[in-house]
Amino acid sequence: MNETELIQQICNGNPQAFRYLVKQYERLVFHVAGRLLNQQEDLEDAAQEVFLKVHQKLPDFRGDSKLSTWIATIAYRVSVNHLKKRKPDVDIGESQYELIQHSRVSEENPEQLTQKKELKEMVRQMVDRLPAQYKTVLSLYHLEEYGYNEIVEITGLPEGTVKNYIFRARKMLKEMLEKSELKRDSRYERKEL
Repeated sequence: MNETELIQQICNGNPQAFRYLVKQYERLVFHVAGRLLNQQEDLEDAAQEVFLKVHQKLPDFRGDSKLSTWIATIAYRVSVNHLKKRKPDVDIGESQYELIQHSRVSEENPEQLTQKKELKEMVRQMVDRLPAQYKTVLSLYHLEEYGYNEIVEITGLPEGTVKNYIFRARKMLKEMLEKSELKRDSRYERKEL
C-alpha cells in the first residue's frame, strides 16, 4: 500500500491502516524523540502524543514532503515541547533509548567484534553527551540519513544553522574521542611501568 492509499484508508476510519502506519514509523518516532528525551516514560508519552497528533492532523497532510519527514517533524516538536515543560536547569543527560541494531553475520574474529562493539558504544555515549540540538541534528543527518532540506523542515532551523550544528557536533565528537584516546594511552603507559 503506498502512502496516498494508506492516508486515505486512515482518513476513512480504517484502524488496521493506522496500526500499519504506527508500526511502520514507530522506530523513526522513538529515534527522533530518543535523541532529546532521556527518560523512558517521557519517551513513551511523547511517542503516544506524536501518533495522536499524526492521526488528528493526517487529513491536513498535503504531501508537500515525504510522510516520514512530516512525522519526524511532529516527533521533534512534541519532544521539544516535553523538554520545555521540564525545569530549565534539568540536565538532559544520556539517552536511555537504545538504537535497534540488526545483527549480521561477520567473518571477523571475536576480539575484533568486541572492539567494534566497544567503539560503537563509546561513540553512542559521546553523541548522547552532546547538547540536545547538536545530538538531534547529527542523528537526523547520519543515522536517519535525512538531507539538509529535510532537517530544516523537521527542526524549523535555518539551513546554515543545521550545517553549523553538524560541523560543531562533529568537532566536539572528535575532541571527545581524542581525549578518551589520550586517557586510554596514559593508562597503558602506567600499566607498562
